[in-house]
Amino acid sequence: MVCSSCGNTVYPKIAPAVIVAVTYNGKLLLTKYAGREYTRYALIAGYTEFGETLEETVNREVMEEVGLRVKNIRYYKNQPWGFSDSILVGYWAELDGSPQVHLDETELSTAVWMAPEDIPDDFTNLSLTHEMILLFKNGKVI
Repeated sequence: MVCSSCGNTVYPKIAPAVIVAVTYNGKLLLTKYAGREYTRYALIAGYTEFGETLEETVNREVMEEVGLRVKNIRYYKNQPWGFSDSILVGYWAELDGSPQVHLDETELSTAVWMAPEDIPDDFTNLSLTHEMILLFKNGKVI
């Protein structure tokens, strides 16, 4: 936006965040948030910290929320998210090591490895998270 009086230009502030679909042995890691009204399954997500690359955010958020390491991090696509002035950047990643989840219960209420046929059918494909879950469910992992 440009001020018509003084010409000052203000650019939108955008907070980058990642959405991560972690796969292992034909399964997808699905999570549920702790203490929120949203009760559907979701993917690991989190905001990028100052000075951090998006790929570093992927590694950090997965480690913080479920105590897992990932490898073969692959960009999928992004989605502007106006509710929080964010741009969500979707990534696929593979588990690197043990699949034993160490849940951060302040962030998440659950985290489970789910085969495509066990994933619920209640996703709308309106959000990047749902789109990625549906791609996995339908055998179309990028």
